[in-house]
Amino acid sequence: MRISRRRILTAAGALPVLGSRIARAATPPKIRIAWVVAGANLASILFAKSGIARHLGQSYEMQDVHFSSTPEMITALATGDLDIGTLAYSSFALAIENAKMADLRAIADEFQDGVPGYYTDEYMVLKDSPIKTVTDLKGKVLATNGAGSAVDMSLRAMLRRHGLDDRKDVTIIEIGLPNMKAVLIEKKADLICAVTPFSWDPQLRGMARTLFTQKDAVGRTQMILWAARKGYLDTNRAAMADFMEDALRARRFYLDPANHDEAVAIVAKATKLPPERFRGWIFTKKDYYRNPNGLPDLAALQANVELQHRLGFLKTAFQVEEYTDLDLAKGAVQRLK
Repeated sequence: MRISRRRILTAAGALPVLGSRIARAATPPKIRIAWVVAGANLASILFAKSGIARHLGQSYEMQDVHFSSTPEMITALATGDLDIGTLAYSSFALAIENAKMADLRAIADEFQDGVPGYYTDEYMVLKDSPIKTVTDLKGKVLATNGAGSAVDMSLRAMLRRHGLDDRKDVTIIEIGLPNMKAVLIEKKADLICAVTPFSWDPQLRGMARTLFTQKDAVGRTQMILWAARKGYLDTNRAAMADFMEDALRARRFYLDPANHDEAVAIVAKATKLPPERFRGWIFTKKDYYRNPNGLPDLAALQANVELQHRLGFLKTAFQVEEYTDLDLAKGAVQRLK
C-alpha cells in the first residue's frame, strides 16, 4: 500500500502534539496535604517508612505542607494552593459556613479527641498558680494556637459554660503550639493549651498542672479530619484512590504495636527530639484515637457542629453527611482486605 507524502507530513506534524499529550498524561497529579504538628499529624510522616507508598511516583506525587493552625488551611483550600486540609472540626464548619465552601468534603479521619480510654487535650496552668477553677481565669491571659482552631473553640466554650465572656473577661493571645511551654514559663500567659507531643514534655509536666481538658469542655470530638474540595476529588479520583490506599497502609503500620519501636524512631527523626519523648505514649492509648480504617466519627462531628451553633460560633447547624465523601476511604479498606 502506498502512503502519500502529504499524509506522512501530516502524521509527522502531529507527533509533537501527540508527544506533548503523552508527556502530560505521564505526569502524575501532585497531592498537597497539610499538617500542623509533626508526628501528631500523620501527613508529616505518612510515607517515611520505605515501601508503604506503593503508588507514589506512579499515579500521584505527594507534598506535605506545614501550617501553624488549621484555620490557615481554609484560605489555601479556597485559593487552590492546598488539596487536602487536615482540618479541625471547628475550621471545617467555618470553611463551609463563613468561607462559603459548599463543595468541601470530609474524606477521612486524622484523629479523635475524648474517646474513652484515649488522650484528650489539656489546658494547663503553673503548679503554683492561684488559678484553681475556670472562673479564676477572669482577667487573665490565655494562649491558643489560632482563633477558630479546635483547642481555641474548646477554650472559649469552657469559658462561656462558666459565665465568662471570651471577648471581654479574658485576653486570648495566639501562640504556636511548640512555644506554649516557654510562654507559660515566662508568665506571658496564665493558661496554655497543651497538645501532643508537647503535653508529654517532662519539664512541662514538672512545672504545670491540668486545669481542665478538651473532653471536659466539649465532650468527644472528631478533632481533625481530612477534607478536600469536590472538584479536585472528581478530577483526580483515580490518583486519590491510590493515595488513600497507601495512606491507610501507612496508618495501619503506625498503629500496629509490632512496629512501635520503628514508628517511634520515625517520629523522633521527624521532630528532631529523642525517642524517649515518644516511646511511652505515641500510637498507644495515651495518644489520640485513630480509626484503623481511616473513617471519621460523623456522629461526633455532627454534635461538634451543633455545639458550635449553640455557642454562637455558627449561624446555622448543617448536616455533616451532606459534606462527606467517604467512598475513597471505604474503597481503600476493600483494597487492603
